[in-house]
This record gives sequence, C-alpha cells and structure tokens, in this order.
Amino acid sequence: MSFDLAVWEGERPADDAAASRCFDELYERYIATDGPDIPPTERITAYVAALLARWPDLTEDEDDISPWSTGPLIDEASGPLIHFPIRWSMAEEAAVYAASVASSMGLNCYDPQSQCLLP
Repeated sequence: MSFDLAVWEGERPADDAAASRCFDELYERYIATDGPDIPPTERITAYVAALLARWPDLTEDEDDISPWSTGPLIDEASGPLIHFPIRWSMAEEAAVYAASVASSMGLNCYDPQSQCLLP
C-alpha cells in the first residue's frame, strides 16, 4: 500500500476544492494522456533532486531506507506536475518533508487521498 502526493507549479489555489480541480486538470493533461511523454520542467526536476538529496531513489536504495514506492522517481513527473507514491510505512515523515520542500520552492503540494492542499 502507498500514499500519493502531487506537486505542481503555478499559483496557489484558493482552497482545497480549487486545488482538487487544478490537480484533476493537470493529471488529465500530463499524466493520464496517451500522447508523447512530456519532460518535467526545470523546477519539478529540481524538486525531485531535493527529495533525492534526502532519501535515495528506489532504484539505488541498497539499505531499504527510501520512502519512494517507485523508481526512478523522476519518471513520475511530466511537465509542471509530479504525482508520486510513498511507502505507507514512511508516509507521514516523507509527506511532511515533501510538502516542506515544495513550499520552500514555491510549488503546490496536494494530498489526493484527502483532497487537500498541504501547507
């Protein structure tokens, strides 16, 4: 089982409902599409690098300490959006860190399970 987060570029939505609509639109445009792969933007690439500076990518995790449920983590990104799974056993710690890094970089962090924007 995993816990998912979504992080994207753009203005901060006014509330959780607006964040949910924004996430749905971005997900349909960048993740759920059958079109060509869209490389992640520079800011999303920098965000992933910041996460991987804290914990290794799953593909390089020899000590089983990575919270990421997929690897390479950058493969979960498309354009201005990354939607990625976190191991349930590390969800709280990793989500708090991921949200903090997103905030420090001026990115939006959203919890699709509870449909809320994280601080």
